[in-house]
Amino acid sequence: MKINEIFYSIQGEGKLTGTPTIFIRTSGCNLRCTYCDTKYAYVDGTEMNIDQILNDIKKYHCKNLCITGGEPLLQDDTKKLIDTLLKEKYNISIETNGSINLQSISKEIDLMISLDIKCPSSKMHEKMFIENLHLLQKKDQLKFIIKDKKDYNYAKKVLLKYKPDCITFFQPVWGSNLKNFANWILKDNINVRLGLQIHKIIWGKKRGV
Repeated sequence: MKINEIFYSIQGEGKLTGTPTIFIRTSGCNLRCTYCDTKYAYVDGTEMNIDQILNDIKKYHCKNLCITGGEPLLQDDTKKLIDTLLKEKYNISIETNGSINLQSISKEIDLMISLDIKCPSSKMHEKMFIENLHLLQKKDQLKFIIKDKKDYNYAKKVLLKYKPDCITFFQPVWGSNLKNFANWILKDNINVRLGLQIHKIIWGKKRGV
């Protein structure tokens, strides 16, 4: 597998926000979102086999682990890595960009899927494999990255149409006016959570956190 970085930090997004977590960031992404904050993962990385990855993460005294990217499902060995980590009793979540069919991992009982659905400002919203919304379970989470009111209305329509069975986060693009998002959500009384990237609040926009 091509790995961009492995690091230990606080989970900054979603329902596990604040949880000490080991992050395995894979290299490569098939999307080019306008607001992407991990462009360094498009290409950069080091080839590692699963044993090398295990040896690397075992130096951290933590069993919470997030596989992220880039796009992890582009890697042929990601499913094998997940199965190995589950056998090692890690609590695993995987962050995926919404463009790839989740069928191969959706039935993993002990895996939490964090699925993005891209909105129009990303310029990637037409590349979504929208049927993934039918595969999400209560243990999973759905995330919309939202830049403006157009994105917000788009996300709201998707929610109303597909009614996913999991927690949904509306996460503002970094630097957005959070009060606007809070007011929109309260006014519409929709069943979502306002998502904040607390790792950026703590450390700013830097790698390895």
